[in-house]
Amino acid sequence: MDLSFSKEELAFRDEVRTFFKESLPADIRQKLVEGRHTSKEDMVNWQRILNKKGWAVPHWPVEYGGTGWSSVQQYIFLEELQATPAPSPLPFGVNMVGPVIYTFGNEEQKKHYLPRIANLDDWWCQGFSEPGAGSDLASLKTTAKRKGDVYVINGQKTWTTLAQHADWIFCLCRTDPDAKKQSGISFILFDMKSRGVTVRPIQTIDGGFEVNEVFFDDVEVPVENLVGEENKGWDYAKFLLGNERTNIARVGMSKERLRRIRDLASKVESDGKPLIQDSRFREKLAATEIELKALELTQMRVVANERKNGKGKPDPASSILKIKGSEIQQTITELLLEITGPFALPYADEHDKSNEEASWATTVAPGYFNYRKVSIYGGSNEIQRNIITKAVLGL
Repeated sequence: MDLSFSKEELAFRDEVRTFFKESLPADIRQKLVEGRHTSKEDMVNWQRILNKKGWAVPHWPVEYGGTGWSSVQQYIFLEELQATPAPSPLPFGVNMVGPVIYTFGNEEQKKHYLPRIANLDDWWCQGFSEPGAGSDLASLKTTAKRKGDVYVINGQKTWTTLAQHADWIFCLCRTDPDAKKQSGISFILFDMKSRGVTVRPIQTIDGGFEVNEVFFDDVEVPVENLVGEENKGWDYAKFLLGNERTNIARVGMSKERLRRIRDLASKVESDGKPLIQDSRFREKLAATEIELKALELTQMRVVANERKNGKGKPDPASSILKIKGSEIQQTITELLLEITGPFALPYADEHDKSNEEASWATTVAPGYFNYRKVSIYGGSNEIQRNIITKAVLGL
């Protein structure tokens, strides 16, 4: 299996790298380098820059605004995006509901929603998890009862990422309470400004307000906002989750983080010498770099298999990428914490204006705690190990 890039692919990588260097606003990049949250305005600004270039939805079909790139080109684009570092296009629209709409939606839905998703005219959020129905998503209890030309929706969603910014939500609702768990669910789109929608932010351990509780009290949604067929929503959800897990390894981001760790460790002293000269620290850093190289090669094999076999349902080996990718990301936060030491103790609220002058070190400890989540979302690592056992090892 040839895992090297062709001459044309290397030229494409240079083109992408140059565009990011010249087009990404410096203040947005600096926020990501320092581990700070980007604002809604940052995200909208950058995605519209990408969309003007024609790169906001590179993996979509060409007829809906995609680039027609090969799987290798898409891999290169994603790695360079993360390594710059630059914000990824809003995943809830670009990677989640967008592909569901162009695969299962009707022509009117495609015409209306897809251009707005690409240009981030609509900010989407994901209405899947509920209290008591997280890992066992099919146990959801939010109901959608049809009354004439509308669905009346009641229930609650939780851990709804960035719902405080959202204009629209794609929501799994139970439309047939008598069917078995997976068979009575529908995939419905609705406006977050609808009467009866309440958003309550949940403050996370890093001080941010990334996730929310969302309540629905007799929310009326037009029937035409149903995607695909009624009671087939579970099939669309599985399709969406498969897309979500494909690019979750974040090799490019980890490469950028390790470069920064090497730079910081050469400046921070321990026992009178730079930390990078400490043998114990160097061993941990080298071990992480080796793990990352192995992950990168595994991801390239998945990409090569896709190029060979054509696009279809996600490769079960992508579960390996999820497990190792999340573990490496967590190890990187541990290395950063070791570098900063006691300088990580002060806490600066990112919502305070004074935080603009705060040291990058104040983001390290909150980031360490917050990154415990990466082994849970996108399908917990325990679930991914079960997938590997059955689909890869055949046990």
